[in-house]
Amino acid sequence: RTQEYVRTLASALQSHPRFASYIGKHGIDNLARSAPLHDIGKVGIPDHILLKPGKLTPDEWEIMKTHAELGSKAIAQAEADAEKPVGFLAIAKEIAHHHHEKWDGSGYPAGLCGEDIPVSARLMALADVFDALICKRVYKPAFSYDAAHRIIVEGSGHHFDPDVVNAFLAQYERFTSIADAYAE
Repeated sequence: RTQEYVRTLASALQSHPRFASYIGKHGIDNLARSAPLHDIGKVGIPDHILLKPGKLTPDEWEIMKTHAELGSKAIAQAEADAEKPVGFLAIAKEIAHHHHEKWDGSGYPAGLCGEDIPVSARLMALADVFDALICKRVYKPAFSYDAAHRIIVEGSGHHFDPDVVNAFLAQYERFTSIADAYAE
């Protein structure tokens, strides 16, 4: 699902002046191919934290947040071990490291804000939140599409790049179609 959400956002933004050069340089397919690796760092998080049905303690939350850097390092190692460059891995590393940054700077791990957040991570941030909201997790029930829509709109300019939110709004029916097609 996240792969198709990122593909949808990148396609919608490929001619936008703020995104065209980045998307053109890296390609929609490479952006989409990178998306499934966004949470690869969670393999380094202990199961008692990862699978906890309730709210995480502050110490557990600090451990959980390390998945972004763990993922980035794992992908960097894969890049180093590859016999030849694998184009999408550089994007995947960027996404893994920065997909929890927030437009207003309140995210992690680096507290980046606005344009300092890589485009790939801005796309992934919205795709990841939409997916997390509409899917059941051990710590929460699935939200309705309408509730997820409302939360993303409310996060425009705070959690998410407003232009990425506008692309989501323009492609909302496609998002729900993807969710339906790949339902758990």
